[in-house]
Amino acid sequence: MTAIKASDVDRFIAKPDPSLPIVLVFGPDAGLVRERVDALVRACVDDPNDPFAFVRIEGEDLATNPSRLVEEAHTVPLFGGRRAVLVKAGARNIASSVETVIASPSNECRIIIEAGDLRKTAPLRTLCEKAKVAAALPCYMDGARDLDRLIDEEMRAANLSISPDARAALLTLVGGDRLASRNEIRKLALYCKDQENIELADVMAVVADASMLGFDGVIDAAFAGKPPEVETEFGKARSSGSSPAAIISAAIRQVANLHKMKLAVEGGDSIEFAMKRGAPPVHFTREKLVGMALRGWSPARLLRAMEQLAEASLDMRHNSALAEAIAQRTLLSIAVGARRREN
Repeated sequence: MTAIKASDVDRFIAKPDPSLPIVLVFGPDAGLVRERVDALVRACVDDPNDPFAFVRIEGEDLATNPSRLVEEAHTVPLFGGRRAVLVKAGARNIASSVETVIASPSNECRIIIEAGDLRKTAPLRTLCEKAKVAAALPCYMDGARDLDRLIDEEMRAANLSISPDARAALLTLVGGDRLASRNEIRKLALYCKDQENIELADVMAVVADASMLGFDGVIDAAFAGKPPEVETEFGKARSSGSSPAAIISAAIRQVANLHKMKLAVEGGDSIEFAMKRGAPPVHFTREKLVGMALRGWSPARLLRAMEQLAEASLDMRHNSALAEAIAQRTLLSIAVGARRREN
């Protein structure tokens, strides 16, 4: 068995075992998977930009040409040096192709397989976990300790310190996707580059706003019943680097806030007053769309929407390759439902 414990993955990546030339990197945190794959590539190839030393193969291509992987594994680099092949697993089953290269591995070539969240019974995962020449590296979403280490790492790199209350607030605003978390912390460090210490006000000015404002457009459009705007705003959020998981997490927070505000309205508060008492209060630029949502949704329907979003979040964890499609489809479904209720 060569299934690497989650706590030992970083140690393996820092010094990949040459007796395990085939490495599967998988898990629900797509950002962490990507970060670790990139680290492996840097550790295994002298120049990732050299097409003779580093080859990328899409899983779809392997499904139609299963022998290509073993052929690439035994190809001798034109100018010598270390060689690696990166396979991006998709929806198609590539287990047979991987099985072939496991049966005939090359100690001169590192095979790196990048995959999403795989169940314990998934053929690709069980194959790599049982093979003596392969390693399976799980990438689970960061816990509090992982995020603490990530913050410390970025603070050291930026030669900054962070106050305890600023750290506590930052921990609540990142997580779910390693790359997204790292980018937010780096953005905060850049904002504070002329300071020695990061304070709570800095976190609230940079990360707190980014954690919601980047998603406001798509989320508000969904609950206001505007499908075309959902598609446009979803594209903007994705192009800015926001992960599908982060968008759905923000939508869950927003529907919970809408539910509290709607209960306040039914208890006698005006919509305007309820929005001011929201947690957080609704920014004036969002009042029109949030007001439309409060008029069109009942508390019971908001709870059903919360369940729908929670199911989407779970589906995305199990099918990370389809995370973007699941997130967009769910938000569009909410928007269509809201528009029908208006009509």
